[in-house]
Amino acid sequence: MKNKTILIVDDEIEILHMITSIFTNAGYKNIIIAKSAEEALTLMKQQLPSMVITDVMMPRMDGFELLQEIRAISHIPVMVLTAKNEAEDRFSGFELGADDYLAKPFLPKELLLRVGAILNRTYPDGNRKIQLNASIVDFDQAIVIKDGRKLTLTAKEFAVLEKLADNHGHIVTMGALCQSVCGDIWQGYESTLMTHIRHLREKIEADPSNPKSLITVKGLGYKLVAEE
Repeated sequence: MKNKTILIVDDEIEILHMITSIFTNAGYKNIIIAKSAEEALTLMKQQLPSMVITDVMMPRMDGFELLQEIRAISHIPVMVLTAKNEAEDRFSGFELGADDYLAKPFLPKELLLRVGAILNRTYPDGNRKIQLNASIVDFDQAIVIKDGRKLTLTAKEFAVLEKLADNHGHIVTMGALCQSVCGDIWQGYESTLMTHIRHLREKIEADPSNPKSLITVKGLGYKLVAEE
């Protein structure tokens, strides 16, 4: 589990360095940091991490707002850190989809144990991959492996592909795919979804104009065909 990518979000650079040191000293190899929620969302568009640890009290966009943005595009685990220890804050975090809640100050061992438990629960085999006609999708690293190259999935491409993979061999409607990316308010997103589908085909197909894995089912939606 120590090869998983963990994104840490906090507006205090000293806290970022402290938490990064805790994980690197424990053997974690892929720790990335963001000094604001906005920076975190930008990083997530480039590569979806395996887990996010975010502070709550941040300027402009706070940790709960960041959590809402993450939940609109992904089910990756999110741990909320805060200096507050009031029950209503914990309830707010859990209601928005947080996987755990840890109040500052905390013991490094407790942070490591909680994060380890979340990663083990979320990625039980540590090997979430699916073989397609011309590529392999590694969901743990949010990459596509094709012709010996590693192609990074954006957060929304990941959300679409994950929904299709969870239902591989079956039709997933346009509405269900839009909802997986945008949440409940998805009407009007269909044209943007088609753009994501086109970009995904460029990454996973040998010939994007003649797809073998990501198939259009006219009038209904899309279907992902996985290899045995």
